[in-house]
Amino acid sequence: QVQLVESGGGSVQAGGSLRLSCAASGYTYYCMGWFRQAPGKERDWVATIDSDGTINYATSVKGRFTISQDDAKNTVYLQMNSLKPEDTAKYYCAVGLLGRRCQPWVMAGVDYWGKGILVTISS
Repeated sequence: QVQLVESGGGSVQAGGSLRLSCAASGYTYYCMGWFRQAPGKERDWVATIDSDGTINYATSVKGRFTISQDDAKNTVYLQMNSLKPEDTAKYYCAVGLLGRRCQPWVMAGVDYWGKGILVTISS
């Protein structure tokens, strides 16, 4: 049974930091990463790390966010620094099985989603 358990969201002021975590179980995943959806907007890709160690970021977060995995490759983290009000969104953990293209990642290429966790940045 697939389970994606997200944690670490919350509210901070602009310029602050948050760290999101997503613990995945059920399979060995090739792709792990994050999407986000702001109110009234589409869900957008944020960052991906795959089992080969390849990492990519959306342009909007490059240089501010860092994605990483634990050694067992079943937990993915998103360290978010220099947060801006426009980073306010619900952040979704995403995983993809072997064979998925995820650099960059489109929603159709995600096999399983987390329930989402809210991040609110105040100005």
